[in-house]
Amino acid sequence: MNEESADRLVQELRAQISDNDRAIVRALNKRIELVARLKRHKESQGIEFVDPQQEESILRDLSRANRGPLSQEGLRELYRDILELTKHEVSR
Repeated sequence: MNEESADRLVQELRAQISDNDRAIVRALNKRIELVARLKRHKESQGIEFVDPQQEESILRDLSRANRGPLSQEGLRELYRDILELTKHEVSR
């Protein structure tokens, strides 16, 4: 592979990564919107917002669905961060 075609490949892969990053941000924003709606509903019904059993259920379900290359440990770490971020964002 010559330098010019390698540069095209780098550019193509970076563009795909950038598209994927934007999709991740859109998905996170949608998740935050949905959780905010859930939080408002739960509060109106007098239901505790945070449900540790539900969070663990989410992690188990995602672990079963994960086919890699993301490791199971990486998945759990990522989703614990996403859950904490989501709770922080909807509590603003």
